[in-house]
Amino acid sequence: MPTRNYTYYDFTLSLCPQCLKRIDAKIVFEDEKVYMLKRCPEHGRSKVLIADDVEYYKNIRNYNKPSETPYKFNTQTHYGCPYDCGLCPDHEQHSCLTVVEVTDRCNLSCPTCYAGSSPTYGRHRTLDEIKAMLDTVVANEKEPDVVQISGGEPTIHPQFFEILDYAKSLPIKHVMLNTNGIMIAKDQAFAERLATYQPDFEIYLQFDSFKKEVLETMRGANLTKIREDALARLNALNLSTTLVVTLQKHLNDDEIGKIIDFALKQKCVRGVTLQPTQIAGRLDNFDAQTDRITLTEVRRKILEQTDVFQSDDLIPVPCNPDALVMGYALKLGDEVVPLTRYINPTDLLDNSKNTIMYEQDEQLHGKMIELFSTGNSVDSASENLHSILCCLPRIDAPNLGYDNLFRVIIMQFIDAYNFDVRAIKKSCVHIVNKDNKIIPFETMNLFYRDDKLDYLKTLQNQAQ
Repeated sequence: MPTRNYTYYDFTLSLCPQCLKRIDAKIVFEDEKVYMLKRCPEHGRSKVLIADDVEYYKNIRNYNKPSETPYKFNTQTHYGCPYDCGLCPDHEQHSCLTVVEVTDRCNLSCPTCYAGSSPTYGRHRTLDEIKAMLDTVVANEKEPDVVQISGGEPTIHPQFFEILDYAKSLPIKHVMLNTNGIMIAKDQAFAERLATYQPDFEIYLQFDSFKKEVLETMRGANLTKIREDALARLNALNLSTTLVVTLQKHLNDDEIGKIIDFALKQKCVRGVTLQPTQIAGRLDNFDAQTDRITLTEVRRKILEQTDVFQSDDLIPVPCNPDALVMGYALKLGDEVVPLTRYINPTDLLDNSKNTIMYEQDEQLHGKMIELFSTGNSVDSASENLHSILCCLPRIDAPNLGYDNLFRVIIMQFIDAYNFDVRAIKKSCVHIVNKDNKIIPFETMNLFYRDDKLDYLKTLQNQAQ
């Protein structure tokens, strides 16, 4: 009998990358890689690489747990995913991290920008609008895990510190500032004032490359000195910082290990977040056929380029395993102790279980008991260690602080090419839009920005 040159694995709903209409898609294994096959009646067939590691891709289905939903939903379900975002009752995950965009404006015009920001685009939100956006997050979450103040470039907002004051007055567990670092690098008093918002406050610092030519390609300017000066100030203040790397194949994916190694040496840095470029917004120097990089490719390059993490350290995040990978380590002076490999993966799915699997390593076993236990038992150490294993940066250990924690996160924002409705329904990184709807990051950039809303209405009408 004739056979196909692939193994059929699954079926899902996806989008045509050209017209964004909802279409059927097959997930197949071919040449030890995972592809999505789909056909649009108007634009024909397409084949998209979605993973280069079949076993990892199959394993993510084991990291599935009951959905945590918000306390309220903000829109009704009429047209079907992804045309009802807001959040609608069909969404299967609450907001682990909510982005509040306080301005469209930016002090750069980056060739790579999911929001299309620039010094002249759009406007600043008013303080009252921003307060309403933050209040919406609190109404949905009661005690939001992480809220990120973003833009555009939020530090150029004329009422920036009033925004932070209001955010810190709310029952938000952790506030982040997403910034390119220019204001921090140029203004010592500005950086010092930021440090007063600690604890539970963190800088999410753009850090794409050490190479001048890469920065010019992605950001339109050589920001090397800006990065150096910003980090020098953040280190001096020990202001908790995450380095955020937007990745593009053949451009800066060879620097992953170097950035992680560099981050481990910075006093203020608590981790590195690696984000494959989402095909949305402004992409001046990007070819979707050659420059896309998948989550599993990034994961493999971490393992190839650094000695810190092993395969068992980089595991799916259960709230959205298709799109998130996490790896944790402890910084103890000059020593780096990986953590994730010692956690039983099945216990991440049940908060009542917190098993640590380090008993076979007697030296490590003693160290973990000493660091994490309020008494001298594996159970108390297990409970405290388990509390850090999420996107929420938190330490419940008597002999440790947040300074000791180092995490690597791969955060893949799905776009029209690799769109999988199954994964989109579990998206846990959301954006509050100007109408106080809470939109998954992925669909916000595809459908819900101002310049896309008219076409969204067309797609909604066709879906009825």
